[in-house]
Amino acid sequence: MLRSVLLLVALLFQLSANAAYTPQLMAIVVNEADPESRRIADYYQLMRGVPDSNVITVNLPVDKDTVGKERFEQVYSQVQQKTPGYIQFYALAWSKPYRVGCMSITSAFAFGFDKAFCAKGCKPTKQSAYFNSSSRKPYTDLGIRPTMMLAGSTTENVYDMIDRGVASDATYPKGTAYLVSTSNKARNVRANFFPSVKQHLGKRINIEIEETDALKNKPDVLFYITGKAKVAQIESNQFIDGAIADHLTSAGGRLFGGKQMSILRWLDAGATASYGTVVEPCAFPQKFPHPAIVIDRYTRGETLIEAYWKSVAWPGQGLFVGEPLASPYAGLRIDKI
Repeated sequence: MLRSVLLLVALLFQLSANAAYTPQLMAIVVNEADPESRRIADYYQLMRGVPDSNVITVNLPVDKDTVGKERFEQVYSQVQQKTPGYIQFYALAWSKPYRVGCMSITSAFAFGFDKAFCAKGCKPTKQSAYFNSSSRKPYTDLGIRPTMMLAGSTTENVYDMIDRGVASDATYPKGTAYLVSTSNKARNVRANFFPSVKQHLGKRINIEIEETDALKNKPDVLFYITGKAKVAQIESNQFIDGAIADHLTSAGGRLFGGKQMSILRWLDAGATASYGTVVEPCAFPQKFPHPAIVIDRYTRGETLIEAYWKSVAWPGQGLFVGEPLASPYAGLRIDKI
């Protein structure tokens, strides 16, 4: 019943200018070797009204976390040939593989495989031309197709994540951005930005700077930005539809079997998107979402994939997971900070 209601909401929302625009520019990439990928793709296409011409089929291993460079480049070449020129974004409808050699699979699809976006040890990588860009058509303007995975710990959890993204559209939520400064000094580097974020954006959205290793029992989480290898008591909080949550650590983007907390935990708890690295990034804040940029752009009406991707300067090692077209502030046009 709930999914029927959400479908009706999605179809009605597509009548608005913002929603009618973005699904036309999104391609869904399906792994034909994975039955769950087809089910997820079909559900997402239905919920977002993505045209049949924007669905692209590939063949990738189902049971491996990583795909090699040569195999990826074969698949990527096929995808490029099948992608209509007007497509600006990709949604990958699977949970494995999530890595291509030294890159995340979302960055590999966005840029093509390029070792300039990789680093051995504590070194910088190539910067994304999309970082904090004003472009609404990144492929047309920059030759980049930002990519996000429709991934989850179970297929049902992916459906739930999609539902939350659709339900968030044009709701203009009154939630809170929680900027959490932890005791973990190595992973707490983004805390240096927090006072400035609150100063510049605090009149637009409620921002709370918390000094704790874990939020507990918060009823209104729209953003949860922190730094820890593992974050406790996530499930005690209530995430608003469209919420973004991530933790700066080395291996959050290793979705399954890692020693650190997978970013899928955020989605299991009710967030609509998260981000983490698939290989050791070291504590460069440029390799993680900048809180000022993602909060600013998301609350100015950009879609989730736009706001999140634009907030990471060096995204080559980072994995974006979530519902790309979520747009809680759709239609707003607020002057930039």
